[in-house]
Amino acid sequence: MADNLYVTSTERKSGKSVISLGLTEMLIRNVDKVAFFRPLIYVDSNQKEKDNDINLISGYYNLDIPYDKMYGFSTEEANEMLSKGKYEELIEKIVTKYKYLEENYDFVLCEGTDFEGSTSAFEFDINADIANNLGCPVVLSANAYNRDEDDIIRSVETSLESLNEKHCKIVAIIVNRVERDNKIVARLQDHPLVKESLVFSIPNVKSLQYPTVGEIAKELKARVVSGQVKLNRHVEGFGVAAMQLWHVLARISNGEIVITPGDRADVIVGCLSALTSSYMPSIAGLILTGGLIPQESILKLIEGYDEKIPILSVKENTFETARNADNVRAVINPDDTLKITQALEVFEKNVRLSELREKVIKTKVSIVTPKMFEYRLIKRAQSQKQHIVLPEGEDDRILQAAEILTRRDVINLTLLGNEKIIRDKITKSGLQLDRVNIIDISDNDKFEDYSKTYYELRKHKGIEMENARDNMSELSYFGNMMVYKGDADGMVSGAAHTTRNTLRPAFEFIKTKKSFSIISSVFFMCLPNRVLVYGDCAVNPEPNADQLAEIAIASAQTAITFYIQPIIAMLSYSTGDSGVGEDVEKVKEATKIARELAKKYSMDLKIEGPIQYDAAVDPGVAQKKLPDSEVAGKATVFIFPDLNTGNNTYKAVQRTAGAVAIGPVLQGLNKPVNDLSRGCTVSDIVNTVAITAIQAQTEKKKS
Repeated sequence: MADNLYVTSTERKSGKSVISLGLTEMLIRNVDKVAFFRPLIYVDSNQKEKDNDINLISGYYNLDIPYDKMYGFSTEEANEMLSKGKYEELIEKIVTKYKYLEENYDFVLCEGTDFEGSTSAFEFDINADIANNLGCPVVLSANAYNRDEDDIIRSVETSLESLNEKHCKIVAIIVNRVERDNKIVARLQDHPLVKESLVFSIPNVKSLQYPTVGEIAKELKARVVSGQVKLNRHVEGFGVAAMQLWHVLARISNGEIVITPGDRADVIVGCLSALTSSYMPSIAGLILTGGLIPQESILKLIEGYDEKIPILSVKENTFETARNADNVRAVINPDDTLKITQALEVFEKNVRLSELREKVIKTKVSIVTPKMFEYRLIKRAQSQKQHIVLPEGEDDRILQAAEILTRRDVINLTLLGNEKIIRDKITKSGLQLDRVNIIDISDNDKFEDYSKTYYELRKHKGIEMENARDNMSELSYFGNMMVYKGDADGMVSGAAHTTRNTLRPAFEFIKTKKSFSIISSVFFMCLPNRVLVYGDCAVNPEPNADQLAEIAIASAQTAITFYIQPIIAMLSYSTGDSGVGEDVEKVKEATKIARELAKKYSMDLKIEGPIQYDAAVDPGVAQKKLPDSEVAGKATVFIFPDLNTGNNTYKAVQRTAGAVAIGPVLQGLNKPVNDLSRGCTVSDIVNTVAITAIQAQTEKKKS
């Protein structure tokens, strides 16, 4: 069941607030705790003014949520991050703010951007990315006002192409502000891009487009001369009165606000007098321009009228005021019960609520984006903090990652290295690492104990005590020994050292689990819409059939640990019985052994092999090559026949498909030790440390 929904639009002024209002009303009737969230809001950086739609939804429905929890960033803040190339960081921080609501409420309704300002050219993609990373199905609002059907179709097509490209799940398209009967719903329902989405249209309600006098006063920064209590009157249009009074009276209309120079006493008095006549239209108010205020006698006359209307005063001239007033955007305020009633009425009359509600309930977004996966890693690591040692404490990237990990309270952390060098780097970089533990091996009281332990473990291999001390002087040996002795729960190294440096101590004394004969590895390949597991791409050059089977089982266990359902493809250059050769036979044998191991360990696994990559991942190809397979076209775990194939494939997918590759994640060791690439980023380090902590949590649960 979906527990969130994302409302986005084809362009500005599409009536998105009416749709959000109607959807909130629908949700409030069916869900206990509903929250409202806007990733980006178009307000001034000083934040003195609240976002209109947040104000409307939270105010009208009395949502007990702090205002600053209901949005991600202002567009000004977002633009600053984008100008610095921090798009990924922007999305990540929006996800983090959203998660507060997800964790505390039953349903979160999200409303997308306003297509205002300099980000508008990118907002199709921004909204699609945000919806995906929040795991939201989407309702698309299309603007039909002053548009013919072809224009509306093109506008919807543009938005759908962007949303579909990002694999968004679109539950409904609502064409808003339709001015007359047309065939737009029927045309969209038959459109190939629409697929299974519901389509509705809402007629244009002019009164919802009318701003109040108070809204106009606020936008024009006007002084209220008179009629303060009538500022909630709706303004249906504007009339400029710069002519003789009899011409003015002939041209005014119901609901208009009359704009006139402040020294035109004749127009002011004439308009007020017209209010008392049953034959004259009822205007909404007056705007006096030029910063001119009527004389005292005229002000007294105004106050004497029984029928009060708002009279505003602005500094600008008449022409500029008329132009500014015409640009005022109507909003629905939480205390404007008339507009809210009209909005809910038109929404409920034209949207089949039961059908939409059922569609929302049944729509489950299965997409797992890289940011979602990374966020889940951090949250799981935080849930039961582990102690992780990083032997390369003098590396700048390690220090930056350490600050992120400690600031977010992900783990307890120990850095190894020269303490003076590390402290100097922390100070020069301006990092906040007061809580981090630093161990200088050369002056540590556990050094001798670790050396003796290593000697006892390796003396059968001819190691002398002096050799043991020499080895324990190496950062990776010391870090591994901390894990072995239980002084740390896991270790991550490799940013400045080779894989051999990291793994050799682990091979020597942490060793493999009883059920495994080898250590292997996987990469988590985070594609735009899912996460796959690739093994082994980093450790074993030429695994035999038994080892391949072990790698498959270990990779399945790793997938389960990280909530990925293991559907295993044993890869080869042929599918089924289509090919022959020594390599194909090895994969056939490995598949058979893996199935037997799965039964031995009581694991209900779907395993297919030999199978080509395209048949494993593409349902269309799978239907042709292996139509009866439970794995073909659905695989989530890919076992490569050798290191050459695996390493090249993961790098090719990483570079050409834009996948985020997290790993290598080592598997088969008694305690978690993981290796980094020497070209790793700070984000890679953070993710690998979080993975190591989760592995440590899992091992503790087993024991």
